[in-house]
Amino acid sequence: MPRSRDRHGRGIRGPLALPHTWSSRPVPLRHPSRTDFFTDCVTDAMSAIAAVNPTALDGVLVGVEDVPQWSPTWSADRVPMSAALEGTGDSKAQVVLYERPLEHRAVTRAQLRRLVYRTIVEQLSALTGTPLAELTGIDDADWDL
Repeated sequence: MPRSRDRHGRGIRGPLALPHTWSSRPVPLRHPSRTDFFTDCVTDAMSAIAAVNPTALDGVLVGVEDVPQWSPTWSADRVPMSAALEGTGDSKAQVVLYERPLEHRAVTRAQLRRLVYRTIVEQLSALTGTPLAELTGIDDADWDL
């Protein structure tokens, strides 16, 4: 019996069992799914903001939706990436990120990570009136670089 896999569709593809701790073969690493990676990006961005300004996220909820509700006032190439909703007396302020438009604008996963961070920071700044420098530790002049 040959040791290599049959790649012509007639046999098993890959090993019969996953490797375990007693085996010398390492466990194959899997890339996180699209949704898991996006959730990690949002969590990392919120952690980075909280590390620079611990009170920046007080009273603000950050949520993720797949796509925004369609509005007839939008043109076909101008779909929002996020929304900031003011808080009322009984509800907190909200920052809503739209996953698919953000993914569509980023080419790589590294660009998506930066875009999610920048989007959250800009929405927080607009919502709370806090300057970008206080949320990121970066001067406003260097923000566009």
